[in-house]
Amino acid sequence: MPVYAEATLLGSFQWSATDPQFGGFSAIELSADGSGFVALTDRGSIARAAITRSGDAITDVNVTTLRRLLGPTRAPLADEFNDSEGLAIGPDERLYVSFEGQHGVRWFDSIDTPGSELSSAPAFVTMQPNASLEALAIGPDGTLYTMPERSGRATRPFPVFRFRAGVWDQPFEIARSGPYLISGADVGPDGRLYVLERDFSGFGFHTRVRRLDLDKATAETLLETGIGKHGNMEGISVWQHADGGLIMTLIADNNFRSILTNEIAEYRIDG
Repeated sequence: MPVYAEATLLGSFQWSATDPQFGGFSAIELSADGSGFVALTDRGSIARAAITRSGDAITDVNVTTLRRLLGPTRAPLADEFNDSEGLAIGPDERLYVSFEGQHGVRWFDSIDTPGSELSSAPAFVTMQPNASLEALAIGPDGTLYTMPERSGRATRPFPVFRFRAGVWDQPFEIARSGPYLISGADVGPDGRLYVLERDFSGFGFHTRVRRLDLDKATAETLLETGIGKHGNMEGISVWQHADGGLIMTLIADNNFRSILTNEIAEYRIDG
């Protein structure tokens, strides 16, 4: 299990609930102090939850809200439009969600309010079905960054699209390395972009996290696990512990299948 920076596993928690909307978590955003989170499913539902810890280990997760995302008409998003994959929360608590069924981003003033019309770009139209805007992150200035799950070819870099001042552009790319596909992203308190990737070998999942400065295209590998270390990790959130260290929280998508888990794993990053 090669690790190129200090990323120490703090623990892994198997999250479960009986609500039929529960499962398929594709994104997560921790509160600033790590005491709770908002998580997104890939079927258009969103959850708010509180975390109980013993030391650094998660011992319980209590769901306080789980509901469907609402479209501009205040009705839940239709099934053909609710493939929600990426989540980012701005300093004003506005939520941004990227979609695969329709390639674009909607924003919501809260989890209880209707979303905006879809914001899209010409480059999104040609993206592969069920492999488009998988990851979404927001910078400290409110700039959004989104990436597709697949780049279109194994030798083609992943494009990074930016939404700033109401305009989409593509400022840089992330080089592909190995068989990994992008599954999540977050901008940490250090202002750097953390990109979560996963690969399924047929026997289990490999997980990788790379980190890069927003003005550079080169990436530093923080974590690369062996097969089966974790589940189908699709969401990442980086936050700052009270002692100043950075914590990386990952969440798995169980694809609404009982043989898979909604695992939440946390790593401490030093350096």
